[in-house]
Amino acid sequence: MDSYWDRWDIVAAYYAYYSDWHAGQGSPEYARLCRIRRYFKPGRYWQGYASLSENGEAIYDELAFNQWEAL
Repeated sequence: MDSYWDRWDIVAAYYAYYSDWHAGQGSPEYARLCRIRRYFKPGRYWQGYASLSENGEAIYDELAFNQWEAL
């Protein structure tokens, strides 16, 4: 599935991605995660990738694919 532009899905996908894949507190990914946490505060039932919409999952998957392709 191709992703489409939806602000909520984009923020949720980036939050889930950086939560899963940051490289520690000194990494740029962790810094970005902290910036996202200023305005995105998931509830107690947040389950990361499992909580994403279908579009959010597509955005997350694109992030992961692009990261691994760059290596």
